[in-house]
Amino acid sequence: MMTPAATALGIHLRVLVEGPSTSAARVVVDAPVGAPREARAVLDLVAGPPRADVLTFEHEHIPADVLRQVQAGGTPVRPSPAALLHAQDKIVMRRGLTALGVPCPRWSELPDAAALTSFLETVGGEAVVKTSRGGYDGKGVRVVRSAAEVAEWFAAAGTGGPALLAEEKVPFVRELAVLLARRPSGEVRVWPVVETVQADGVCSEVIAPAPGLDPAVEQAAVQAALRIAEGLDVTGVLAVELFEVAGVDGAPGTVLVNELAMRPHNSGHWTIDGAVTNQFEQHLRAVLDLPLGDPAPRARWSVMANVLGSSLDRLTDALHDVVGADHGVRVHLYGKDIRPGRKLGHVTVCGDDLADVRARALAAAARLRGDFTS
Repeated sequence: MMTPAATALGIHLRVLVEGPSTSAARVVVDAPVGAPREARAVLDLVAGPPRADVLTFEHEHIPADVLRQVQAGGTPVRPSPAALLHAQDKIVMRRGLTALGVPCPRWSELPDAAALTSFLETVGGEAVVKTSRGGYDGKGVRVVRSAAEVAEWFAAAGTGGPALLAEEKVPFVRELAVLLARRPSGEVRVWPVVETVQADGVCSEVIAPAPGLDPAVEQAAVQAALRIAEGLDVTGVLAVELFEVAGVDGAPGTVLVNELAMRPHNSGHWTIDGAVTNQFEQHLRAVLDLPLGDPAPRARWSVMANVLGSSLDRLTDALHDVVGADHGVRVHLYGKDIRPGRKLGHVTVCGDDLADVRARALAAAARLRGDFTS
């Protein structure tokens, strides 16, 4: 999805791919095959020819020592390994955000089961336990009432597996996300705060901007994201996922930071069709330290619906029905093999009436899943 922006800007994009049939390899001409955990593959990627001006990435699962080797060779890595660590390790993230004074749920590191038992007593008997590394889209996350419910995680941690942390289970009103971009020289641009809707721990829908958002809550969300970007020296696109929490006794609501992603993010896919400058172009501009583009929305409302799994043999079999039923829907398919619950693509609809836009986006996604009934 970064390729059209790179082409338009005349930027040579080279991508390390897992295999010659992967989605990126189908659209990027310069796509050597290799594993991002292998230093040699990444160093060769940067060496070219031509030699890369900057290295960036689209997921967090790259060892810091590999990125440091790239830096040592004279190629900037953006965001830096030091900043990225906060998106790779949830314990490091919580420590860093707490030090910055960013509002977070109550949390605790868990050296053993006794620590979890004590934390459960503190927060009312129920908590969210997370593996510090490797989890995403609901993986590595459990809601528990006793340490026995994550006994195998403690056992794995004791033999070199990821450490564990606990967070209070927040009684949130809804989930929000702030997407921004920051360049090395310090310029920052922020897209409208959006509402995200989850299904089984996976983002299923994004509404931009978040409807009915109290201006005080919006300001708190943006200020938290700006403090993170500047405090951690993040460059490129940063996604900050938050819980909106209701106020008490008539007080205004507030936000608590849930997760971070230092890359273009699913909560920002709506910008491809709904913003003056989409997150992929903005990320390229940011990591190359070019002036950033306008993040303003093109329409009053944009709704993105993810296609999570499908009963169809090929998603393209539904294209005639999808675009025939709604000439305003924008379809983005990722070229992935179909598996239950897998993000296979997304659709976006923009317009002036939120109820209409949302209904159309959900209907188009349902057609691509093969379960549209009316």
